[in-house]
Amino acid sequence: MKRSPIEIFSEWVTLGKADGMEENHKSSVLNMLDFALKEREDFTFIDAGCGTGWVVRMVSKMESCFSANGVDGSLKMIEKAKSIDKINKYDCSDLSVWKPNSKKDVVMSMEVMYYFEDPLRIIQNIFDNWLDSGGVFIMGIDYYLENKSSHDWPEKTNVSIMNLLSQKEWEKILIQSGLKKVRSWRHGNNGEWEGTLILTGTKN
Repeated sequence: MKRSPIEIFSEWVTLGKADGMEENHKSSVLNMLDFALKEREDFTFIDAGCGTGWVVRMVSKMESCFSANGVDGSLKMIEKAKSIDKINKYDCSDLSVWKPNSKKDVVMSMEVMYYFEDPLRIIQNIFDNWLDSGGVFIMGIDYYLENKSSHDWPEKTNVSIMNLLSQKEWEKILIQSGLKKVRSWRHGNNGEWEGTLILTGTKN
């Protein structure tokens, strides 16, 4: 029987698998942050689908970071994040309806968006309610049409929702949300592995 992404990721916390997220994704996340934070003297930040909060903790230590928050649909992930980090703010909520107390300069998401049946709904909420004017949204995913090495993941993980879309289809979703200056690239491609697909756009 297939299970929801939240059920599976909550189990990862219990099994200790969540601890490998930083090691697996750090290179791509650093590439995303380098792009999103260039030319920003100070900024506010949200990690959408923050897991155990490793990105929030890393970003919050940057001198130019005014505030860093994390939000995730898994209560176990958020509980783990809060147990490690007593300083930054974490919320457990549905990303499609949650709204921060104030709009932010940078919203990042790593390996999250394809776990939703309607990713446009999530990105639209981010555009409308999370991003401040002039803010940047940046996301990374490893499961996409051109990365054939990832296509067997739904069978391996037994997850109920994994949205397999092409690079162009993801770009279209960002444009439909209202984001401007939409662009994409791949990071860390190696042999048959096409790398992390990174997409970004700004709110003008």
